[in-house]
Amino acid sequence: MIYYTQIKTPIGNLGLVRDDDSLLRVYLPNENISEQILQKIYPNENIHENKSGFENVINQFTEYFDGKRKHFTIKTKMKISLFYKKVITEVAKVPYGETTSYSQIAKKLNNPRAARAVGSANARNPLPIIIPCHRIVANNGKLGGYGGGIKMKKYLLKFEKENLNTH
Repeated sequence: MIYYTQIKTPIGNLGLVRDDDSLLRVYLPNENISEQILQKIYPNENIHENKSGFENVINQFTEYFDGKRKHFTIKTKMKISLFYKKVITEVAKVPYGETTSYSQIAKKLNNPRAARAVGSANARNPLPIIIPCHRIVANNGKLGGYGGGIKMKKYLLKFEKENLNTH
């Protein structure tokens, strides 16, 4: 069984998708979420729109956007390649309010030439904000891309810097 819902946030509506025990995906406001779309991704599952079961996730997003939460503690499940999983694991370590570059992540993976591959993996992050891909920037300090658009990436980075010292 797959469940989905949407929540209002300062950046727009986020779509949330879970199975019976884990969060599977976060859809940014510029991405479409519907039963038809989810049925294509999860063809052998029953899909239901239902806010029930998302309370912990919604509470954590609310705390994040209130500037009170710096790190998420949500049970998640990702079906991605081993390389992407390694990238996402490194991305998850980038502290709140800080940034690092695609090439720095590649170096941490002992693959210094893989900056573009790191960018591709980051672009396919199924759990944006929770896994803070918005904190990854180009080596020259430019923002690089973001699934939600550059305006949203700027907002999230500025928001985190402004809330760095709040409890």
